Amino acid sequence: MKKWRPFATMSEQYIGLKEIINKQVEVAQPVLTEEQIEQMNFTLIEALHKNKQVYLTYYKRGQCITETEFIQFVDSLGDVFIFIDDIFKLKNKMRLSDLIDVRLA
Repeated sequence: MKKWRPFATMSEQYIGLKEIINKQVEVAQPVLTEEQIEQMNFTLIEALHKNKQVYLTYYKRGQCITETEFIQFVDSLGDVFIFIDDIFKLKNKMRLSDLIDVRLA
């Protein structure tokens, strides 16, 4: 795909090539076992009670993203948790089903 970039002189061509490149990079969301989900829940609750920092790996728009966060709230019945971004100190809300991995920092 890199060899076609010099030909992207019109903005429509550039947008089209960018979409094609992004689709090639996309990965399917991994399917987790019940054991993995249970282990992630235990790690989230431990991080919440001990106020420990965690490495969150989650799936978003075809990519697996890993960030360092602090857990603030976990609602396993509502499939949601709230975490505080380590860099900007902002509260974020995410579905538990989007999580791929949780590790204590």
